[in-house]
Amino acid sequence: MGQVGWPQLLIVLVIVLLVFGAKRLPEVGRSLGSGMREFKDGVKGLDDTDDTTVSQRQLTDGEDADTAGRS
Repeated sequence: MGQVGWPQLLIVLVIVLLVFGAKRLPEVGRSLGSGMREFKDGVKGLDDTDDTTVSQRQLTDGEDADTAGRS
């Protein structure tokens, strides 16, 4: 198997442009980027709610556990 060169990459980009159209291409790029970001965060074990940040905020602000999770 050979490596992907400029001619093959150009052909793929033209096909993607024809399939999705010029107006939807930025939307497809954004959704692909956000999906890749979520995948990387999932592999690293990161989550949207970080328990250590909530715990540190509780100690500094003096909030209880119920109100800290809602902010």
